[in-house]
Amino acid sequence: MGHSAAVWDYRAATEITKDWNGVDKIVLRSPRGASARVSLHGGQVTSWRNEQGEELLFTSSKPPKAVRGGIPICFPQFGNCGSLEQHGFARNKIWTIDENPPPLGPNDSHAKSFIDLLLKPSEEDLKCWPHSFEFRLRVSLAADGSLALISRIRNVNGKRFSFSFAYHTYLSVSDISEVRIEGLETLDYLDNLCQKERFTEQGDAITFESEVDRVYLSTPNVVAVLDHERKRTYVIRKDGLPDVVVWNPWEKKSKSMVDFGDDEYKQMLCVDGAVIEKPVTLKPGEEWTGRVELSVVASTLCSEQFDVQRGMGF
Repeated sequence: MGHSAAVWDYRAATEITKDWNGVDKIVLRSPRGASARVSLHGGQVTSWRNEQGEELLFTSSKPPKAVRGGIPICFPQFGNCGSLEQHGFARNKIWTIDENPPPLGPNDSHAKSFIDLLLKPSEEDLKCWPHSFEFRLRVSLAADGSLALISRIRNVNGKRFSFSFAYHTYLSVSDISEVRIEGLETLDYLDNLCQKERFTEQGDAITFESEVDRVYLSTPNVVAVLDHERKRTYVIRKDGLPDVVVWNPWEKKSKSMVDFGDDEYKQMLCVDGAVIEKPVTLKPGEEWTGRVELSVVASTLCSEQFDVQRGMGF
């Protein structure tokens, strides 16, 4: 067998415990000590730690009834762009563990600890959104500590339906003023601070000095978030998710949010793989897949030339 990763029992590296309010959560571990936690409440990833035990996702220290942070799943609506509650209902439902999911490709299982979750609509859900669906979510942690989320949404209804979607990913950063995003240069975006008006990104890289709430369109499949102070770069690889949401509430909005500390905007940045501008439409029996993979690399002195396109697709 040789090295330790070959004999690592990935199924045993998946543990089910209870969170603070009694809901089941799943802990995934890698052979080198990275970990991820997934709650059955919303199918939400609430923690992702590297091999040194450092938390890579932001969560607010002021949660009321739900966790503000991690990676909430926004479905079947992002934001308030429809008739449903903000960001849809999937993030507020209790999911189940899917013991026998339809198979994924070998690369989605090999040398990974993972959990498969399932959400089906309740009678109550069908009253406010009358569409039958099966939403399967796999969360996996690879040997190198990278985190992947794969969503498969199937229409099991007799009629077509449309939805928008986002992995609302709260990244932990040292200081928002020391962070920049590469990979979205020259792209068009919808500015939610200007009634969704369309603009074109002008800068070489995106930096932050005030509130930002944008949906970038027709984005590349790899985007990088560089944290200069921590000398750390988050690499976001995605598939089936043409849009990228970039959000930081800044000072004034932070003070108006009850589940968010006044100064916590300095330590977080949301960069979401999403489908918003052109919603997905599924005919009966059709299935959509959207995936994101998050990894961390050490930023080197040559990070100025970090090429987000360089051989980093799935």
